[in-house]
Amino acid sequence: MVRLLSPPKNLRNRLRRRRARRGVALIMVLSTLTILSFMLSEFQDMMSAELQSSLTTRDQVKAEYAAKSAVNLARLLLAAEPTIRRDLVPLMMMLGEQPKQIPVWNFSDAVLGAFNDQDGTEAFQNLSGLNAKAGRNLGLEGAGFYMKIIDEDSKINFNMAARADTFSQQRTAEQILALIGGAQYNEYFERPDENGDLNTRQIVCGAIIDWVDPNTDLNPCEPRNQNASQAGAEDSYYQLLPRPDLRKNAAFDSLEELRLVRGVTDDFWTTFIQPDPDRPETRNVTVWGTGQVNVNTANPQTLMSLACMLAKPDTPLCMDPVQQMQFIQTLQILAGFSGGMPLFSSAKDFVNTIQGKGKAAAFLTMMIPDFKPIAQLSESELLKVLSTESKVFSIYATGYVRAGKFETKKAVHAVVDMRGAPPPGGAADLAIYEQLQRSGGELDPNNPSANPFLLPSPGGSLVYFRVD
Repeated sequence: MVRLLSPPKNLRNRLRRRRARRGVALIMVLSTLTILSFMLSEFQDMMSAELQSSLTTRDQVKAEYAAKSAVNLARLLLAAEPTIRRDLVPLMMMLGEQPKQIPVWNFSDAVLGAFNDQDGTEAFQNLSGLNAKAGRNLGLEGAGFYMKIIDEDSKINFNMAARADTFSQQRTAEQILALIGGAQYNEYFERPDENGDLNTRQIVCGAIIDWVDPNTDLNPCEPRNQNASQAGAEDSYYQLLPRPDLRKNAAFDSLEELRLVRGVTDDFWTTFIQPDPDRPETRNVTVWGTGQVNVNTANPQTLMSLACMLAKPDTPLCMDPVQQMQFIQTLQILAGFSGGMPLFSSAKDFVNTIQGKGKAAAFLTMMIPDFKPIAQLSESELLKVLSTESKVFSIYATGYVRAGKFETKKAVHAVVDMRGAPPPGGAADLAIYEQLQRSGGELDPNNPSANPFLLPSPGGSLVYFRVD
């Protein structure tokens, strides 16, 4: 008979402790894997965020430069307008018309489409009938742009009041009052603002002029009252605000600065300044421009304001909201008939029209049964603020980069003054560049005019530039 011996007590304790520790290694391994998984997931998220941030930054840079390219292309198009007009002179003479400025900027997206992405190229081909694919180094890869060129000389320039002469301030006051003088706008000037202040037409008009004029006298904004030229010192309205401020007494730097002026509320802004923020062409006023309004490119509301600016008192059109609406609609119809070409051969032609003379006046009479000729207090003074040429333009360019469902955008707003800009590729410029080539690129210190960097740019002068 075999007798089984029990294991020693210390061996039994070791076996018991070993059984108690069974599975600890597995738990440690699983815990380690879990921690590593969390670390890997966090690292992956961090790397994905860094990659997406880098891609977004890259796309923003590409979009910004696409927008800047659009600005430069727009400047080239504006510089080429005199050449295009000169080439069309024989055709215009055959039609019995005088050569007028051609609003090439209205077709900028299609005309410059060959330098854009695929959508822009198709728009260019549909307009011109040419095959842009046959050209070399045209178009953008991986980016594109939208663009609008807005004629700033088609709008009422509030900065004219910044000039020191009384004439400019008086004409600005007349234009502002004509713009906001309709009876349909009475409610805006008969109710107090958020601070409880009542802002009448004269108060708002005077506040705009006082903001930019160089003196410290309060402008009463009564241009037809010869006894109202002096009205004491400017009041302390801005110093009594919750955040005290002072009048600038200098020209507006941007359109948004108008929001700092007394009486320029949100209602005033959307009614008279910028009716549609997505359509800058609907804007009625500007802080850039030559000071003369182009009657061929101004919108109907601005033209109505010009017609009433120096109109004799009690002129029906300047008092009756129904007639004003009919006048605006009639001008819109005339613009549709013209297909974007100039309506008036000269500023005098516009004045004759509102005075009941010419073919356009006959159309006004037919469309507006109660229309009466708009007699002017001074025709010569009205002609001083009118023009049929535009020299200052806003270029709104938006560059974009598309990646799947995502689109990165960058917007640029540039204002360019084309006054004094020579035609691109002029003979004088070419002669100077040829001289530089012959001299190995060295400039003549005794002849500053031989420095190409001091020459007027065919693309005009930038007076405002903003990237959003």
